Amino acid sequence: MELIKIILDGGIFIKIIFFDTETSGLDCQNCRIIELAMLIVEEGKIIEEYDEFIDIEEPLDSKIIKLTGIDDELLSDEGVYEYVVAEDLKEKLTPETLMIAHNCQFDLSFVYNLLKRHFPDEAYNIVSKMNWLDTLTVLKDRKDYPHKLIDGVKHYSIEEVNFHRAIDDTKALYDLTKALMNERGDLKEYINIFGYNPKWGVSGVEFPFIKYKKQFYNKFMVSPNNILPRK
Repeated sequence: MELIKIILDGGIFIKIIFFDTETSGLDCQNCRIIELAMLIVEEGKIIEEYDEFIDIEEPLDSKIIKLTGIDDELLSDEGVYEYVVAEDLKEKLTPETLMIAHNCQFDLSFVYNLLKRHFPDEAYNIVSKMNWLDTLTVLKDRKDYPHKLIDGVKHYSIEEVNFHRAIDDTKALYDLTKALMNERGDLKEYINIFGYNPKWGVSGVEFPFIKYKKQFYNKFMVSPNNILPRK
């Protein structure tokens, strides 16, 4: 639990959630989460592995089925209704929790819209009281392109998993975060700061509680004084 001890240095984060989503498409307004996974850590221990399929009651695109291995039959047989996951999120996303995801802007946008469909008056209050860490932003300051989760796993010689399944990606994310922390102890500098490609701008919902910064590709690990643009 070295990772957790370091992150908790100073007693800031008692609860950390590593999370990942699989979705029916890329548009957070019109597409839905079809699988949500979370590793929930409290006081340095993993207390829960959460993994739910969501029956969105509409057919999946063949590209999504091929990418994730999730199909309509699986969602119909094993999926729960979306409001069940919304209620779980409302319960588990307690204030000041540190939420960690790879390409967190994407997952946060989908989680927010899911909550908003079921708790329209509470959704923003829930997500705005959390803390958010994007390992994709960190990875862009650590290595050359590409920067997908699988690229980080290979770069740090982490055991590979069944990528594009949320629970497996979440476990890989946990190990990647440990590797990033062990490499250099500056993850706290990235909390609530998301880098974005200036060519494409910010995708999804632009949240006032997140500071968005243009982030360019780096050939090598940047120095501590040059992580993320300072302006």
